[in-house]
Amino acid sequence: MALTHRTLTHDDLPRFQRMVDAAFLGETPDEGAERYRELFEPDRSLGVFDGDELIGGGGAQTRDLTVPGGGPRPVAAVTSVGVKPGHRRRGVLTRLMRAQLHGLHDEGREAVAALWASEASIYGRFGYGLAAEFTRLSVPKNAAFHAGVSTGDARLREVSRDEAMPHLKAVYEELRPTRTGWLSRTEPSWAHQFADEERDRGGLSSYRWVLHPDGYAVYRVKQDWQERGPRCELHVREMAARTPEAHAALYRYLLDVDLMGELKFFTASDDPITHLLGDPRLALRTRSDSLWVRLVDVDRALAQRRYGSDVDLVLEVSDDFCPWNAGRVRLVIEGGEANARRVDDAPDVRLDAQALGAAYLGGTRLTSLARAQRVREVTPGAVAALSHAFLGDHEPHCPEVF
Repeated sequence: MALTHRTLTHDDLPRFQRMVDAAFLGETPDEGAERYRELFEPDRSLGVFDGDELIGGGGAQTRDLTVPGGGPRPVAAVTSVGVKPGHRRRGVLTRLMRAQLHGLHDEGREAVAALWASEASIYGRFGYGLAAEFTRLSVPKNAAFHAGVSTGDARLREVSRDEAMPHLKAVYEELRPTRTGWLSRTEPSWAHQFADEERDRGGLSSYRWVLHPDGYAVYRVKQDWQERGPRCELHVREMAARTPEAHAALYRYLLDVDLMGELKFFTASDDPITHLLGDPRLALRTRSDSLWVRLVDVDRALAQRRYGSDVDLVLEVSDDFCPWNAGRVRLVIEGGEANARRVDDAPDVRLDAQALGAAYLGGTRLTSLARAQRVREVTPGAVAALSHAFLGDHEPHCPEVF
């Protein structure tokens, strides 16, 4: 039977959730699907059908993403993309991705899409580039800071969820416009980020909420009582601070919690903890991919962020999946502002949409992509100049999986 696809409705949510669970080898109780109803945007969700059977699908959340120097910009936060076992290798995902990206373009909606990839080999063929990474951090208890660190004299308190949430939201919203990779949060997305039912905990404790006047930390505990004494793990879910002093104070508090043996945290790749410590080797770090970014409309997307240096270069962009992006674009950057227009001039740099997506948040160097043979230099020095312009002031980081 021929495959079909269509936009979903609110009534499709239960079987859509069952399809996602099957694709990710998970299981959601029937009543659990209702928890996702306020996150579910049916008009932005597509289903692929084999007859009447929903065999694949995916959606997008309407969010803002902070881009380098440009503050929050609209992004299609692509989510819940999956294909049921037994229906793979039939072109379902390709059909879905084409319908979604072409729909975004035809409707003139977001110029940028972003997602977390279940497998890193999947989304490059649809023009998504690896734009941000995170660090899995592990630090032993009582790890000492270097002698010059100030943690101030502010009192840190552990409070209830109800007391903590207004403070979290205020700090997050204040910081978000300057933190590349951070997303806007609606009330349902706040609830989802800090969902705390038993099935959300993965064998850990409920959340504990730490407040500093200029920041916060949220963590869980994994119990581990050994013969030589307790070695409980403290798993940080999120930490944010307005000042370096508050950031250091929160880390100091967490590292000194009684009965713990190790602090675990998935954090920004340029988290300053290694430079806070007197012995930086105490911070064990493993990097992995986080945000994959796709420029839906190259010309519009390039103009939505700011840049670190001036350039005037012609880019020859290839994009088989979204052919309206293909062609030559003169990118003129002056004073951080970009103008992109179509030209027939000879190119200075050749690259594809995946490379542009990877570099977009300022964390992936175009010079590195050139060494990986994903970017081709035509005019000597052009790649280095373009790479410098794209770099951000800090590593992009998305503190939530959506």
